[in-house]
Amino acid sequence: MANKPLGIKAYGSIPHLPGSRLGAGDHHCEPGQATICTIKLRDKHDLIIVTEKLDGSCCAVAKVDGVILALGRAGYLAQSSKYEQHQLFADWVRRNEQRFAALLQDGERVVGEWLAQAHGTRYALQHEPFVVFDLMRGAERANSEEFAYRVVPYCITPHILHLNGPCSIEHALDLLGEHGFHGAIDQPEGAVWRVERNGKVDYLAKFVRPDKIDGKYLPEITGGESVWNWQPTPSIDEIKGIVP
Repeated sequence: MANKPLGIKAYGSIPHLPGSRLGAGDHHCEPGQATICTIKLRDKHDLIIVTEKLDGSCCAVAKVDGVILALGRAGYLAQSSKYEQHQLFADWVRRNEQRFAALLQDGERVVGEWLAQAHGTRYALQHEPFVVFDLMRGAERANSEEFAYRVVPYCITPHILHLNGPCSIEHALDLLGEHGFHGAIDQPEGAVWRVERNGKVDYLAKFVRPDKIDGKYLPEITGGESVWNWQPTPSIDEIKGIVP
């Protein structure tokens, strides 16, 4: 396999709404896009879907020439990563290979948040650690209708906070509540606005709480031990022996 089996990143970056906390390399969406998300639609052809934003490692599962592959966000094989969390993801995808083989057509991928390790938010997970938020073919996203009938039967997906017209940031955070809908122990990270027009995904925007601290539980930042939201079977040490 090539270093990047898809030849591209598995996922790009989502621009931020006004007031959202920007990380390194992040940028705001256009003012007009923010207005459509939060204040006023262009016309009846716009649809806004707001979902909980989860805080983990962005990963993907792709079908390439009939083979199911676990990928990191940059597009490299997860099993080639130096990080334990990605080794766990590669192993988890292998154990769920038949499920993804049934879900995906060749050249497609699902992208989601791998929540096994705590980054800036701890979770008491009541479901499996991979939450899928996009079905993609190249740079094209499946719309909400296709996503619902194809992905929802196979995977956990982010909780929908709002569906229809524009949704203010304040209202989205009120709907999210203190702990969100995926077992957040700390405050949830924020929300994602998906704008569809005439049945196609036009663009995405997100809001991250201004007081959110990226990676505050990661050992490379704390100097301490990893904090796990999910423990696999077999153990992490056993998986280290399985994955090269």
